[in-house]
Amino acid sequence: MPTPAQRRAAWCAVLLLPLVAIALVILPLWLDQPFEVQTPALMAAVFRMRAWAPAVTLLGALGTLGAAVLLWSGRRILVRALLILLVAVPAGAAWLAQQNPFEWMFNPVRVARFASLDEAAAFVAADDMVMVVSIDGDTAAYPVRQLAYHHIVQDVVGGVPIVVTY
Repeated sequence: MPTPAQRRAAWCAVLLLPLVAIALVILPLWLDQPFEVQTPALMAAVFRMRAWAPAVTLLGALGTLGAAVLLWSGRRILVRALLILLVAVPAGAAWLAQQNPFEWMFNPVRVARFASLDEAAAFVAADDMVMVVSIDGDTAAYPVRQLAYHHIVQDVVGGVPIVVTY
C-alpha cells in the first residue's frame, strides 16, 4: 500500500508527464515553421528536441504507466478511466515522436508522369516557372507550382536516377 507521499508523487507524475510528452512533440512542430524566419539557434533547438523526443516520451509513457499502476488499487471506475486516458496521452506522444509530420503534409512524387511538349500545354501555362534537368540529351521539366507542394520528385533523366527538390 503506497504512502500518502507516494500517492501525491504518483498523481504529480500522472498529471505532469503527459504534458511534458505532448510539449516535446508539439513544441518542435510549432517552432519549425517552414515559411517563417528560422535562425540557426532555433533550428538547432528544434533538432535537439526532435532527437530526444522519442526516448523522453517513451520514458514519460512508462513513468505514467508506473504511477497509474501505483494509483490503480481501490479506485472508482471514473478515476481508473482517467488513469487510462492519462497513460494513453504520453503513449500517443511517444508514437508521434517517431513520425515526421512534414512527410504527411508534403508527400514526395514517387512516380513522376510525363507529357510531351505539346501535351504539357494542357496543365503548364506558358508563363509557369519550371525547373529543367538535362542529362545526355534527355531533358525533363518540373513545374515549380507542383514542386512547391510536393517538394521532391524522384526521377530518371538520361539514364541517371535523380532527386529534384524545391
